Amino acid sequence: MSATPIAPSAAEPTAPAAPAAPATPADSRAHVTPPSRRMVAVIVLIPVIAALALWAFAWPNARIAPRDLPLGVAGPAAAATQVEQRLEQRDGAFEVHRYADEAAARDAIEDRTVYGAVVVTEAGPKLLTASAASPMVAQLLQQAVGEQAAREGARVEVTDVVATPAEDPRGSAFGSSVLPLALAGTAAGAVVTLLGLRGARAAGALAGAAALVGLAAAALAHTWLGALTGDWWAEAGVLGLTTLAVGATVAGLAALLGRAGLGLGALLIVFLGNPFSGAASAPRMLPEPAGTLGQWLPPGAGATLLRSVSFFDGAAALSPALILTWWAVLGLGAVLVGPLLKRPKKPAASQAAAPTTGRTPAPTPAH
Repeated sequence: MSATPIAPSAAEPTAPAAPAAPATPADSRAHVTPPSRRMVAVIVLIPVIAALALWAFAWPNARIAPRDLPLGVAGPAAAATQVEQRLEQRDGAFEVHRYADEAAARDAIEDRTVYGAVVVTEAGPKLLTASAASPMVAQLLQQAVGEQAAREGARVEVTDVVATPAEDPRGSAFGSSVLPLALAGTAAGAVVTLLGLRGARAAGALAGAAALVGLAAAALAHTWLGALTGDWWAEAGVLGLTTLAVGATVAGLAALLGRAGLGLGALLIVFLGNPFSGAASAPRMLPEPAGTLGQWLPPGAGATLLRSVSFFDGAAALSPALILTWWAVLGLGAVLVGPLLKRPKKPAASQAAAPTTGRTPAPTPAH
């Protein structure tokens, strides 16, 4: 009589599978930078950052001067031609536009085509300015035209066509509004990245934060300080759109490049966009290419759009609005697509393999 094989009882524990051997940390230690090298990197990197900041902020201010500054000339043809020739002798300082009369010159100022205009009259030259477009430019035009008239023994009558608000006559509060928006947008992009928000949640957080920043900034700059005088909701929209463009740019770069994107975004916005914005002076007062580059970055486009909406009834607002929208759309697109590009692909073999557990199935008992 043959012995029947005895099946293991269910209470009998099966031997657990041997755990995989832990990976040796030799490879990871090989790529760790020694503390001495990290110390040297900090010692070298901080002065480089300081030098970059000084260059970005001090160089444009040290080279402020009119460069092809749009200026109108109106009046009788013969007298206007003489004024135009005198202005053109200033080595490319002014870009002269001719107008038939004072009314046409005023319209050009209100449309933000020119920063001011010299109107030749029988009583003497008359200067039209727009301190709301730039208090610095208005002062410069008064000096330039006044000195020329003084040489000829004439007196200049000055009219501020679009003036700055009485609460902010020098435009200081307006010029100071760019950096807080740049910092708020940069902080929003950094916080969203560091908190690990991805995809639609990250985009929603950026949009929500930008909307609240716009409302808060409008309440402070318009309602409290009186530095803005346009439509309140339009100004809040511009301030929010500027913040969104900055935040989306920083978060989008981080989504594509990792944490290195945060540094690149801060460099682009804070170290270039803010000092090159021309908010405290005018884009045409900055050395090139700073003046042009600044208008293609969110802080400069935001400052220009805010001037148009707040002081000029939206004149010349299309171009900066499109630039801000472009940055916001591209940044949010990168936020949405970035995680998908970084997602690792699963090998086909691992997808086909059945999942295994640590328990060995009991054999079927023989009958």
